[in-house]
Amino acid sequence: MSAPTPAAYPPAPCPQPLAPGTRTVLAHRGASALAPENTLAAFRRASAEGAAWVELDVDVIGDGTVIVIHDSALDRTTDHRGSYYDLTAADLTAIDAGSWFTAADGTRPYAGESLPTLQAALEVVGAAGMGVNVELKSCEAGAAACRRLVDGVAALLEAHAERWPSSQVLLSSFNPLLLERAARRRPGTPRALLTDNGLLLDDWRSLVEELGAVAVNPGDRTLERGRVEEIRSLGYGVNVWTVNTLERAQELFSWGATGVFTDRVHELRHLGTGAPPAGQGR
Repeated sequence: MSAPTPAAYPPAPCPQPLAPGTRTVLAHRGASALAPENTLAAFRRASAEGAAWVELDVDVIGDGTVIVIHDSALDRTTDHRGSYYDLTAADLTAIDAGSWFTAADGTRPYAGESLPTLQAALEVVGAAGMGVNVELKSCEAGAAACRRLVDGVAALLEAHAERWPSSQVLLSSFNPLLLERAARRRPGTPRALLTDNGLLLDDWRSLVEELGAVAVNPGDRTLERGRVEEIRSLGYGVNVWTVNTLERAQELFSWGATGVFTDRVHELRHLGTGAPPAGQGR
C-alpha cells in the first residue's frame, strides 16, 4: 500500500535520484556464506568473488576505536563473551573472530582471524576498489558513545576519501539520530534509512526528507511491490536485506529495487550493473 500524498504537502524528490534499471548486489557483512562475517577475510573473499560492494556494521569501544561487528556482544561471532564497550584497541588482537565459522568441508580455516577495526576494513575495501555501505549500529552504550561512534566514522571516511578518491561510500542506520549527526559531520556522504522487517511504514517519506537520505534499506520479509514502486517513483534507492535466492533477487529487481544485500554474493553478483545503490558520494 502506498502512503497518501496530501496536495498541501507535495513529496520532495530525491536530491540524488537513481536511474531506472540500477541494480547493485552488496556482499552482506562480506562474503559471509564463505568466510566469517564482518572480518577482513570476508571482505577479501567478497572481492575475490567479484563483489562490487560490501556492507559492514560498526560500533565503538571504550577508547573510541571503531570496530566492525554486528551484535552488541562478542558471544556469537568471537571466542570471547560479553560487551565490548570497555575494550581498547590493544584488546582486539586477542579476540578470535574466525574460529566459530565452519567451512563446507567441515574445517575451520579462519581460526585466529581477529576482530577488525573500521580503519583496517576500509583499507581492504579501498585496495580492492569496492564500494562500501557502512551501517552505524544503534549503539547501546549511551549518547556519548553514539556521538563518539559517528564522529569516529566521519574521521575515518575523511581519510578514506583522501586515500581512495574514487571509492564510493553509503552510510546507513536504523537510528535516525545517528544519521542526523552523520549528515552534519559528512554532508557529502549519501545516507540510507534502514527499516526492519514489516516496519517500512507510511511515514517513510517524512523520515527520508527530514534526514536528507537518498535511499531506504528495508527488510525483505513483508516488503510489497507497491511500496518499492512508490519509493522509486521519487528517485530514492531501495536496497533490500537479506536476499539469498536468485529468484527473489530477480523479483525485487523487476519491481524496481536498486540493490540487494546478500550472504551469497558468489551466486548473485552477476545480477549487478555496477552502479552504486545510492547517490554519488564518499
